[in-house]
Amino acid sequence: MSRARAATRVTTATGAALALTLLLAACGQDSNRGGGGGGDRDPEAEGGTIGIAMPTKSSERWVADGNNMVQQFEDAGYDTVLQYGENRVENQVSQIENMISQQVDLLVIAAIDGSAMTNVLQQAHDAGIPVVSYDRLLLGSEYVEYYASFDNERVGRLQGEYIVEALGLADGSEEGPFNIELFAGSSDDNNTQYFFQGAMDVLQPYLDSGQLVVRSGQTKLSQITTAAWDGGRAQSRMDDLLTAHYSGQRLDAVLSPYDGISIGILSSLKSIGYGSGNQPFPVITGQDAELASIKSIIDGEQTQTVYKDTRELARQAVAMSDALLTGGEAEVNDTESYDNGVKVVPAYLLDPVSMDITNYQILIDEGYYKESDLG
Repeated sequence: MSRARAATRVTTATGAALALTLLLAACGQDSNRGGGGGGDRDPEAEGGTIGIAMPTKSSERWVADGNNMVQQFEDAGYDTVLQYGENRVENQVSQIENMISQQVDLLVIAAIDGSAMTNVLQQAHDAGIPVVSYDRLLLGSEYVEYYASFDNERVGRLQGEYIVEALGLADGSEEGPFNIELFAGSSDDNNTQYFFQGAMDVLQPYLDSGQLVVRSGQTKLSQITTAAWDGGRAQSRMDDLLTAHYSGQRLDAVLSPYDGISIGILSSLKSIGYGSGNQPFPVITGQDAELASIKSIIDGEQTQTVYKDTRELARQAVAMSDALLTGGEAEVNDTESYDNGVKVVPAYLLDPVSMDITNYQILIDEGYYKESDLG
């Protein structure tokens, strides 16, 4: 559809949009509108209104994603409605249904559970609203136009490679055995399997040779997931692993898929003396370059994270959305990897960057953080 048509649709929905905005406020949901909201637009103006559905505000990464998209969509001439589901699928579905009722022109969805959106995606299609899947692939529906994400399998590979190199296994300088424990993300996040697969492609040969040992025996994805990517749950599991399997044994490495989980793991390790005296921390990976983890890396605690510039991901989502609304064709670089069970969704994958104490300065050089942010 054209931008002019998008603006007309938003204008004709003024009364419904205002009423539903009041309802959202009454229900305590977050609703951020740029440029006065779709119902306040000049009918002759270009653009339209973009509905943005994010998983949670409990992760600084998702807050950054939402803010980046709002800014970049508004810079491109669009209005926005931004909602956070706070890791409750029913909240996110309801929020998207409200956006559809408001007659937004396009939806960008980072799903809490990618498999739980089939019905609401059908509603969006019936209303003529295209959908861009953001970072987490929407599953089981043909009504997903594009997918913007990072190379998720490569994220896992970077984590696995870092562990192997840090322990000296890559160059043969150390043979082990080294004790390692594995953590994975939330089971309802499609990316979890890609992160895990990428890491295990690297680590499995060393597990098979006995150079790496998982003393708990928990090596299957189903055994190591962390619901809602929650650091507190990761801390509790790490407590249990240390109690059951590491009395008198050193833990040498932890595969952690995300910085919030890494911080929880570190809290558990600190509670039994790691990081003090002659008990250094194990190698601990992470993802998202969250501020707390960068500070932890600087302090010699967490070892590594994977930097994913959410500004670039937002830029890609905006470009895809603009192409859909102006009759263009979005740039993609992967048309094979992301089968959602009904269709292979055309994707644009960005490159992640492994980061540790030696190169975290990149974050400052690229303006992702300020020097003062790091304390």
